[in-house]
Amino acid sequence: MVTVNFSPEIDHAKTLKILNEIRGDAMGGWVDLPRKYDMAELARIKEAAAEIHEDSDFLVCIGIGGSYLGHRAIIEALRPESPTKIIYAGNSLSHRELENALTELGDADFSINVISKSGTTLEPAIAFEAFKKKLIEKYGAEEAVKRIYATTDAAKGALHDEAVANGYVRFVVPDNIGGRYSVLSAVGMLPMAVAGVDIDKLLEGAAKMAAGFSEEYLAVNAAQVTENPIIKYAWMRYILGKKGYDTEVFASFEPATMYFNEWLKQLFGESEGKNKQGIWPASVVYSADLHSLGQFMQDGRRNLFETIIDFPTDEINAKVVTAVRTAHSMGGIPVLNIGVSEYNEEGFGELIYFFEMACAVSAKLFGVNPFDQPGVEAYKAELKKLL
Repeated sequence: MVTVNFSPEIDHAKTLKILNEIRGDAMGGWVDLPRKYDMAELARIKEAAAEIHEDSDFLVCIGIGGSYLGHRAIIEALRPESPTKIIYAGNSLSHRELENALTELGDADFSINVISKSGTTLEPAIAFEAFKKKLIEKYGAEEAVKRIYATTDAAKGALHDEAVANGYVRFVVPDNIGGRYSVLSAVGMLPMAVAGVDIDKLLEGAAKMAAGFSEEYLAVNAAQVTENPIIKYAWMRYILGKKGYDTEVFASFEPATMYFNEWLKQLFGESEGKNKQGIWPASVVYSADLHSLGQFMQDGRRNLFETIIDFPTDEINAKVVTAVRTAHSMGGIPVLNIGVSEYNEEGFGELIYFFEMACAVSAKLFGVNPFDQPGVEAYKAELKKLL
């Protein structure tokens, strides 16, 4: 269960209107995904993961942004056991990182999961060529194609066409789910299954949160929507934003959740940061950052608020959480507390859906489209000119 410690004033009618808009959006496929998952697709994902476990010491996951941050966040946080180790590539243009990843493979057996809707995004395209070359050199062209798993568009695009032509195993990046909302689709589920994450439990957790936004539930319980912790959080951050708090600092006390923070920054940054609107997403991991950014948090500019993601922990760490909440509140920082009852797949499934829906509602409150990213496309256009 995910809980919050605040109760903002909420416009009930506006909230219902926004929820209807999100559900009806062409990119709203993630809303019911955990409750209505394609079980045949899930079975294919598990089958592919079993094959990779059988023949590969490493799976190279190639992708950038929403194609890797979500599943890496869960894998890094849970650190499950698996016979196959995940290596990440294609998330930068650093030749050193690419060479390090190739070196780490050595002569071990490996497979590739290349994740790209178009297949033309520069960073993963370059990495894919490098690892595909190594794959062919090691196994030969005929065997290599059996070790490439392409997660891409269902019907078009450079990667789709290459996958069809060569007979790669294919999984679909859904047309109605954007990258930063795609962690519970095949984009994230295959790497997580290979890494040893219990994807059934992850879906169960997400489905629990999604149940409160189903058409069936809202038809009967619309009056209770303002009691949902997701709605409370979305409205609380909107209210703070309008009061001049233009930076949100996501705070965790678990070092393993660093990549979950990175996913949150993409989720909120790409969804809200448009038309000169939105709240700047930042993050810290305590207690380490208390000894580096702690001074600024306590005594710096008061343009920020803090959202603590409060996982179950030991007695000492729990006292640190309490001390930070108290000290920062006394220092003039609005502190929001999001309590997570379990540090496991089910708990993270709940948390994924919590933030996805809260982000979409919050962006709508700010009057922007949660599901496009025109600023990212602008950078890509300029890069194409230079190249």
